[in-house]
Amino acid sequence: MTSKSSRETQEQLDALKDKFDAMGQNLDHQLEGFVHSKPVNYWDYIQVDALLSLQNQRTLLPDEMVFIMYHQINELLFKMILWEIEQVAYEPELTTEFFSEKLNRISRYFDMLTSSFTIMREGMNMEQYLKFRRTLSPASGFQSAQYRFVEFGSTELLNLIDARFRKDFAQEDEADPLYYDKAVEHLYWQAAGKDFQTGDKSYTLKAFELKYKEDFIRFLKRYKTLNLWARFKTLPLSDQKDATLLAAMRHYDYTVNITWVMSHYHTALHYLNQGKEPLEATGGSDWVKYMHPKYQKRIFFPDLWSEQERAEWGQNI
Repeated sequence: MTSKSSRETQEQLDALKDKFDAMGQNLDHQLEGFVHSKPVNYWDYIQVDALLSLQNQRTLLPDEMVFIMYHQINELLFKMILWEIEQVAYEPELTTEFFSEKLNRISRYFDMLTSSFTIMREGMNMEQYLKFRRTLSPASGFQSAQYRFVEFGSTELLNLIDARFRKDFAQEDEADPLYYDKAVEHLYWQAAGKDFQTGDKSYTLKAFELKYKEDFIRFLKRYKTLNLWARFKTLPLSDQKDATLLAAMRHYDYTVNITWVMSHYHTALHYLNQGKEPLEATGGSDWVKYMHPKYQKRIFFPDLWSEQERAEWGQNI
């Protein structure tokens, strides 16, 4: 028993030495550090105190706290999704099994996001919401940079261009130094904050771009060949026909661009469509045409859908 235990301990020490040698680190120094390290508690590991200090209301209305925490949970889930996308992007030996597993994980995260809209739709007092929402203006969920990164990491840039301009933008020269600036100006979500007749942008959109535009362009350039659709097209043709992977890709595409979007849409409809005309969103966006998939026809993996499926995308739902 002792001999086996000693052997296992030595094997673990050898493995640690190999690990730290590869890092150019001294194992003895690391072991000395372990001696002085303190035990890890749940509250320290999860950073509970810091996490629970991040909810700061702008009004005295109790249900604003629900609104704040709900959106913070969304952002944490977006971070989980980006973590999975990054693993596919940088996997050196991508297999259909690995790809499918990651896509199914992401879809489950979006399933959680989709079902969670009942917290917003049924879990907030209507009167309170219609009061505190004005205090939030001009902030808008439209300004979630992480969700934009999820989209950029999922598909080719052209598939995120406003449907009205997609055909013309396809003729743009990628060698043009202003290509990505032009692309950002024509992304579908510009419809949420830009009047294309006057060219004027809302404060919400201008502030969003001032904060994140450079980050978006850097990400788009980096993920040009690393996004999920691009990585799929690098697989051998036989792998591109793998039934499990194709099902996972179609499910992810539909889950994000139809199921989740429509759940979000119906929640917005519940709170903002209080009269003959929908109320303006807090950021002043034309939220109906921005959100409903039948207008923008956002499809991450268009070649995996038939011509009829693409034409009817977002209709009859």
